[in-house]
Amino acid sequence: MEEMIVGFVFESQPRQSQSLAFQKAVNEVHHLKVRPTDEEMLELYALYRQGTQDPPFAIAARPGVFDLVGKAKIDAWQNIVDEGVTAEQAQETYAVLVDSLKVKYGFDTR
Repeated sequence: MEEMIVGFVFESQPRQSQSLAFQKAVNEVHHLKVRPTDEEMLELYALYRQGTQDPPFAIAARPGVFDLVGKAKIDAWQNIVDEGVTAEQAQETYAVLVDSLKVKYGFDTR
């Protein structure tokens, strides 16, 4: 389906559906008792971005030359993309990872 907007054609793309387990994990990750390691944070970031596809990797903004943290994040996401991980697989893996981090670091249920 296409929409015509002021002389430009845009493809209407529905947002990726998000599983309930993924949505729950996204909320729960903020309640870990200890901050995960940098490597775990990068994995969470990459899986989240691939799982949400907002925006898709191909059109995501690239970090500036001196943005080393942004570069590490985009590299982690690139690795997930290169492995061929789908949005659904990323959501599932994200939920499993958050569950393992809850066991490893503790989880505040308040």
